[in-house]
Amino acid sequence: MAEVDLEALAFNFRKIRRSVPRGTSILAVVKADAYGHGSLPVSRKLERLGVDYLGVATPEEGIVLRQGGVKTPILVLGGIFKEGLEEVVRFDLTSVAFEPEALRALSRAAGRVRKRAKIHVKVDTGLGRLGVPFEQLGPFLREVRRLPNLEAEGLLSHFAMAEGASDYSMEQWRRFQQALELSRQEGFCWRYIHMANSANLVLFPECCLNMVRPGILLYGAYPSSPIKPLIEVKPVLTLKTRIHFLKSVPPGSRISYGGTFVTQRESLIATLPIGYADGYSTLLSNRGEVLVRGRRAPVVGRVCMDLTMVDVTEVPGVSPGDEVVLIGRQGRERISADEVAEKAGLISYEVLCSIGQRVPRVYRGT
Repeated sequence: MAEVDLEALAFNFRKIRRSVPRGTSILAVVKADAYGHGSLPVSRKLERLGVDYLGVATPEEGIVLRQGGVKTPILVLGGIFKEGLEEVVRFDLTSVAFEPEALRALSRAAGRVRKRAKIHVKVDTGLGRLGVPFEQLGPFLREVRRLPNLEAEGLLSHFAMAEGASDYSMEQWRRFQQALELSRQEGFCWRYIHMANSANLVLFPECCLNMVRPGILLYGAYPSSPIKPLIEVKPVLTLKTRIHFLKSVPPGSRISYGGTFVTQRESLIATLPIGYADGYSTLLSNRGEVLVRGRRAPVVGRVCMDLTMVDVTEVPGVSPGDEVVLIGRQGRERISADEVAEKAGLISYEVLCSIGQRVPRVYRGT
């Protein structure tokens, strides 16, 4: 079970609001099912808190929110394809634009449904992923101005580094300033100008402009270690289960597939009904830890598709049915998504996003 604390989400949102310059709009990133937390409940909570914009990866993610009653503006961060664009316009989704043919197709689709389609133009300043190449920005902007049925609302880019004002980030910042000046020369007056994500809105506040795009910070994890002392956020998600089976085994017993763990003493092994199909990575095999009765217990053997074994020999009074926390707090101990990520050689984003759909979500503080 995943418990999602929406009051912790509200705490984080308010912390971010106080950390950015007064009047700065906040686009909360809720793509990938709100980083595994549940996009609809999270978006509804953020809407009640007064968020200015929501960010999704695909039109389908945005349509789910609209069908769930969310009225807040929604930006499709991953851009659009040439198919299904009438639905994008009908559901009042704002598109990130960077490809001329998709832009023209969006203009035609908006004309067919007799609405104007909002866009934010993305320029690639050095991430090398999505965005209009800087040298092609002028012609692209002139195409935007030429096409009917479009409302050019924003200009954005994306930092490649999560360590703040590094030399590379500063070079990206310089390029974005050039792109902004070029767009103004082309006659554009943007309502929203944005580049800062969770890392840079804290470490490089000069780049906040008039909109920021927090993602992982909203969910109580940190994009990089230098940020931890600068802003306090609370983990929003707790991942827990219960001991499914408990057995005592003699020394020399092999545990799980491949026999990668061998007991060195008589041991008490607990089997948990959670595995990699639920998002608990095989990279935590013989590395991870969980909390049982307020104590840490090591993961032993390979994590299986549906089951994980832990050594609870050192946990007094342990019993079948005891609560087990894989991410979160129990008693005085706490295992964060950042810690799990470090043990697995992953990033906290992946740890949270990987929690599977068959793990039920329970929401607190709605």
